[in-house]
Amino acid sequence: MDSGSITKEIPLKEREGRTKCIGATSENCYINNEENAIYAQSIEVDRRSVGGWGPAFLLLANQGLATLAFFGVAVNLVLFFTRVLGQDTASAANNVSKWTGTVYMCSLIGAFLSDSYWGRFMTSAIFQLILVLGLVLLSLSSWLFLVKPSGCGDGKISCMQTSSVGIGLFYLAIYLVAFGYGGHQPSLATFGADQFDEKKPKQQKSKAVFFCYFYFALNVGSLFSNTILVYFEDTGMWTLGFWISTASAVIALISYLMGTKCYRYIQPSGNPLPRVAQVFVAAARKRKLKLSDSTELYEVDGSESAIKGSRKILHSDEFKCLDKAAIMAAEEQNNNLIVNPWRLCTVTQVEEAKCVIRMLPIWLCTIIYSVVFTQMASLFVEQGEVMNLEFGNFRIPAASISAFDICSVLICTGIYRQILVPLAGRLSGNPKGLTQLQRMGIGLIIGMLAMIAAGITELERLRRVPPGKDSSTLSVFWQTPQYVLVGASEVFMYVGQLEFFNEQAPDGIKSFGSSLCMASISLGNYVSSMLVIMVMGITAKGDQPGWIPEDLNNGHLDRFYFLIAGLTVIDFAIFVYCAKWFKSTSWEGGQDVSHKNRKVEDAVALV
Repeated sequence: MDSGSITKEIPLKEREGRTKCIGATSENCYINNEENAIYAQSIEVDRRSVGGWGPAFLLLANQGLATLAFFGVAVNLVLFFTRVLGQDTASAANNVSKWTGTVYMCSLIGAFLSDSYWGRFMTSAIFQLILVLGLVLLSLSSWLFLVKPSGCGDGKISCMQTSSVGIGLFYLAIYLVAFGYGGHQPSLATFGADQFDEKKPKQQKSKAVFFCYFYFALNVGSLFSNTILVYFEDTGMWTLGFWISTASAVIALISYLMGTKCYRYIQPSGNPLPRVAQVFVAAARKRKLKLSDSTELYEVDGSESAIKGSRKILHSDEFKCLDKAAIMAAEEQNNNLIVNPWRLCTVTQVEEAKCVIRMLPIWLCTIIYSVVFTQMASLFVEQGEVMNLEFGNFRIPAASISAFDICSVLICTGIYRQILVPLAGRLSGNPKGLTQLQRMGIGLIIGMLAMIAAGITELERLRRVPPGKDSSTLSVFWQTPQYVLVGASEVFMYVGQLEFFNEQAPDGIKSFGSSLCMASISLGNYVSSMLVIMVMGITAKGDQPGWIPEDLNNGHLDRFYFLIAGLTVIDFAIFVYCAKWFKSTSWEGGQDVSHKNRKVEDAVALV
């Protein structure tokens, strides 16, 4: 559909029998109630077809296998940069942060295509195919060009300098992996949630549980990567590890396609960008008009909104300046007049724009937490590399200690679902236990404690470095507390984010809501990279090696961790303020998703 003119509808309090096929991106059209009912019924049948826990479990298995494939590359990438490509510590950490940031930034692209044009199923399938192609190219480039001689890059045998062709293929491959996995994730999360009908109370509860299982499946997949695959790669079997990741991605894609006839599909709602832009343009054009009664605002009749396949959103009092986009000017009072959507918008369209504005402050507050999270893939590994990795006669890969993070997630997910939710439900009266914003706030606090634990570990590691030695005598298992705390914080922060943004996002941009969680991780990686550059620029002057030099024994990595902890404290204070201000979305014909459209003031209980 294009963004041309549309047929006008009468005001809310004057509506009677007629309904127009109106949308921010619809063609000129007019349908009567009977035709509208048939249209709405066709959408409803599409929503109710199959679905349920059967297809949902198939999608959870897909998530586990795809994550195994992705983390088979991601978990040891920083060591691949240093050992195989010969980069220094700071450069490798920055390259990993930029790559990881690109992974999750691609989630916005996937979400846009999913919501606008392709739908969740097709978007997930296409991006999984890109992931497979990237992994095949990565496996071939490492086998043919990079890991020479065979078995190099194990920390003992140095790899030969490779050609520019090999390096070029490597970067192309890892960014194809980033594009494929990043674009696949938000579509898959939302597609899984689509398998449950929100209009049925039991399935609404199942939808909330699904997000816990979704993050659980993610960590089950990464557990294998962080234990078995990381061992292969740490001992120089990089190509074998990459081929195993490729096989996992292929199995994930095949299993995903096998469920085609079982899934419950929600049709895409069209490009949301023109819809949001039209609200601002129309409001600016009518900025001099006065609104005396909100019931005079423009809306269509029927249960469906003007946005294809979307429920109506009730009017809210925030950002009243945008309401002017739905005011009917004198020349627009004629019922047979064709209306230009750049001059007149429906209430639901205006509220869709308001929803995006309301979610942004909460989302911005999650970025600093993602700075905490991203340390596991970079500086935690570098820190572990200069600790005692011996366990009897066995050498432990530094990256494999992240298995404690995964185990922490798995255990804490069970504790949360089975103990904390019932207990908090009895105390608060909220059947979901803690609200999503409360969980996110708790995640911030635990993340801050993880950075303090990492800083204390680094102080102790520096004290135990023998003169003339490269590594400390402190066991790498001293990193366990920081990994466990990060894992516990993930259960509260990321599962809470997935639920929060998916519930608060309007029907037409559900994948966008899911992608905000991943986009937060993306910006967290970029912010982390920026912090490393700024810290080194300030602290590495003259003869000073700086806080994060190539030889960590000459630096102060502990101070960098404490800096992040301090930033998290400031971020938490801002988050509590934003949580008090936030007002949840309310749909026509039912309660809002966060208990009768009340402000989420209980987030203050965190302090």
